[in-house]
Order: sequence, then C-alpha cells, then structure tokens
Amino acid sequence: MISIQLGDFDAAAEYQALRDSGSGTGAIVTFTGLVRDNGDRPDVRALYLEHYPGMTEAVIEDVIQQAADRWDVREATVIHRIGRLELSDQIVFVGVASAHRSDSFSACQFIMDALKTSAPFWKKEIMSEGEHWVEQKATDRQQASQWHGRESELSLCKKNRP
Repeated sequence: MISIQLGDFDAAAEYQALRDSGSGTGAIVTFTGLVRDNGDRPDVRALYLEHYPGMTEAVIEDVIQQAADRWDVREATVIHRIGRLELSDQIVFVGVASAHRSDSFSACQFIMDALKTSAPFWKKEIMSEGEHWVEQKATDRQQASQWHGRESELSLCKKNRP
C-alpha cells in the first residue's frame, strides 16, 4: 500500500494492517520518521514537503517491487506526508511484513534509503528567520550506496530526482 497524503497516519493501525495481511508472516519491521528541530540549519520550526504526483507513486511502487524481488516481502506499506508539518509530526511510515526478520529489516531499510535518494520529494525547512530548500545529503547517498555494486543487489542508480 502506498499513500502520499496531507493528513497524519496511525502507525499502530498500519502495523496491525500488516499483521493482518496474511498467513506466513513471521516478522514485521516498521520505521516512522518525525520532524526534528534541527536539520541543515538550526532553529527549524516546521517543514514543507512537495512531491511530483504520479511519478512519486510509480517510483515507490518500483522500489517496493525491487525489495520484493530481493527479499521475502509478504506485504509493504509506504506512507509519506506532504504539505506543512510541525515539529514532532510524523513524516513517513515504512512497514514490511515477511516470513523472517532479516528479510523485514533489510527490505525496510532498502525502501527507506530509496525514498531518501530516489523518490521525487522536496523539503523546505522553515526557521524563525527564513526558509530554505534542503539539498540531498551526501550521508543519504552514502547510505543508499550500500545497495549498489553487489551482484545480488538491485541497483537504485537508475533512479534520480528530477
């Protein structure tokens, strides 16, 4: 399930949906990202997120398929919020159900790394004195690069932000 939305989400309900998704599930791993009060600059008061409708969902579908091709993914959920988000608001939920924990952990991290580097989202930090668009971080690219160059790994290199 993929949802790009303005409103908040219920992480517990999303976990339960993964748990109820079918037999054979032995592990569920979830990640929930929150708005922090610091980022590229100090004194972050809020974030504003935009995306490229249609393309965003297609990229996320492809990332989930890559994860499913690689690991035993029984079910995956990605929810990403857009619009203005205040401090401590939930931004993103990634959940993966599989038969075994290692598949769930790996697939969840792979999906989150791909969201940070491949999905067409743009983030603006709003501070008490101004705002600025956030550049993709080298640390995010480095984290995602762990999935590159391994024979058994599927490459995310073909996915770049416009």
